[in-house]
Amino acid sequence: MSVRRGSVASAVAVLVLTQLMFVVDTSIVHVALPDIRRELGFSSAGLSWVVTAYALTFGGLILLSGKVGSMIGPRRALVLGVAVFVIASVAGGLAGSAGMLVAARTLQGAGAALAAPSVLVLLMGVTAPGPQRSRAMAMFVLAVGAGAALGLLAGGVLTQTLGWRWVMFVNAPIGVPVLLGAVRNLPETERRRTSPDVGGAGASILAMVALVFAFTSAADRGWTSPSVLGAFAVAVLSLVLLVVCERRHPHPVMPLAFLSRMRSAGPLLSMLVVPAGQVGFLFFTTLLTQQVLGFTPVRTGLALVPFTLGLIATNQLTPRLLPRLGERVIGSAGLSGLVLGIVWMALVAADAGPDTSIVAVLLPSVLLGAGAGATFAPVTAVIMNQAPAEHIAAAAALNQGLQQLGGAMGLAVLTSVLAATGGLDRGLGTTLLATAAFPLAGLVLFGVWARRVPAPDTTRA
Repeated sequence: MSVRRGSVASAVAVLVLTQLMFVVDTSIVHVALPDIRRELGFSSAGLSWVVTAYALTFGGLILLSGKVGSMIGPRRALVLGVAVFVIASVAGGLAGSAGMLVAARTLQGAGAALAAPSVLVLLMGVTAPGPQRSRAMAMFVLAVGAGAALGLLAGGVLTQTLGWRWVMFVNAPIGVPVLLGAVRNLPETERRRTSPDVGGAGASILAMVALVFAFTSAADRGWTSPSVLGAFAVAVLSLVLLVVCERRHPHPVMPLAFLSRMRSAGPLLSMLVVPAGQVGFLFFTTLLTQQVLGFTPVRTGLALVPFTLGLIATNQLTPRLLPRLGERVIGSAGLSGLVLGIVWMALVAADAGPDTSIVAVLLPSVLLGAGAGATFAPVTAVIMNQAPAEHIAAAAALNQGLQQLGGAMGLAVLTSVLAATGGLDRGLGTTLLATAAFPLAGLVLFGVWARRVPAPDTTRA
């Protein structure tokens, strides 16, 4: 892939904006959830599907989408995926029932899944190894980390001023310029001659759908419900089938080598559990601020702005520290910040009332943002750099897919915890405390098994 020097900045800007749009959409609906529930008549357990449906299809389809992108070309996959995403966003804004909105969110996730793997593949293709690629990766990681909090702020402003439907409509004026910029500035790579792994992709999708359905339904129907137990059984059988398919297929959607050693599996599994903690924090903090503390949607978004500021600050500092301290040290410090920030917010929630100061919410948000800014860059760097050249696309797809699946499954588990501990009135503090277990698991996985990424070779022209 060859890109003129003057076009690199434009290409990177298009790719980062694409990633930002997808990540923002994972959280922009959070602040609007109370209004959506009142207007469309969602149940307490069903409301989480507004978030989960998007993350589930995004994460569940992304492995197959990575293979499709290799076959039709990453630029084509990106353009097609963004087009589907924009159409689904408009449909969601026009939804007249709970089922219509969940269906639109599902289609949004499918579009994002088709486009997202191409973002990292193209980003690595249009940039040269060394400082140029490092700067581009820093912008990508910033979009991943800051997008969730930016979505909360945008969601609050749009919900309070124009109504909740605009958290869906807003993707159209962003997505159309992305499409035009992609066609004009992104080069196409050579398509790979490979056979589609339909069996492996189908097994992975079925396993993830069954797992999230089981966890989400358990909050409403109970863990011993026949439908819940049946879903868990389907998930286990699907995972066994996935392993069988991937062992036999010459071009698997998920190379089993990624999970055969803890050196490679540890960072990947940490990318599964860390987003579960972050999504849980954002989801339950918005419920805390609006339904317990009585904040408006805009004030809720503003209360989490320090999260973004803390993330930006550490994200800018992290690239300077990585060459000296290494990914394991920086990533472990960031994960520790995530754990402490969530525990701090759990203590705030346990004693929250109408007289609770906004400062009590701001301070743990700063710590959590700083931790996130120091976490995602080292974990992403380790995952991408240890992948063999022939599996870069698969690593990119798996990296993004695990983030989405982690968020979906984490929210499902934590919704069950909230229901079991007394609901919003009594269980928020305990649920947030349980949320901290996810980044704590990530700290163990990454801190023990991550290996330092070799420094780029700067001696060659």
